[in-house]
Amino acid sequence: MIRIILSGPPGAGKGTQGKRLAAALAVPAISTGDLFRDQVRRRTETGVALEALVAAGDFVPDAITNAMVAERLEQSDAANGFILDGYPRTPDQVVELDRMLAARGVALDAAVLLDVPDDMVATRLAGRAELGRADDTDEVIRHRIALYHRETAPLTVLFDARGLLVRVDGSDLPDVVQARLLAALEPLRRRASTAA
Repeated sequence: MIRIILSGPPGAGKGTQGKRLAAALAVPAISTGDLFRDQVRRRTETGVALEALVAAGDFVPDAITNAMVAERLEQSDAANGFILDGYPRTPDQVVELDRMLAARGVALDAAVLLDVPDDMVATRLAGRAELGRADDTDEVIRHRIALYHRETAPLTVLFDARGLLVRVDGSDLPDVVQARLLAALEPLRRRASTAA
């Protein structure tokens, strides 16, 4: 029964750590990036509309993102918790997530920030580009990092004010970062198991 936001700059390792945390906590990892890319890959009407945005590293409009997340949270595997990777990214998305959760009578347990310096982020994203990620070209990388700092990074202040922010150094090997994440979330895991 753990509900977590996993945030951080592009290339911070959210996808990798989200999947690992999901396995450790027995809840689904829900990545908006994966949801978008799936729509593009399947050439749905939404996917065709999103293709240029995803390739350019731009944010998908809030209305589309909110609707996709709401639909995903309705699935049975998310009833007892989830890890949201890449959502919310804007203040309006925070408002909508609050509304979704309030309608279910639940709340967030933590907003985990994977802290990774920009130079390391750029290096990681360049490595992904070499593996064929179309949205990780040099120009798109710079744009995505700038967009993160302008739109998403300020949300940490909001979550900190709510007492939800958990900062974890994400600038190490995946196994090390995973150990840090699990240690940081251990108090939540104990509370959740006691409540169950």
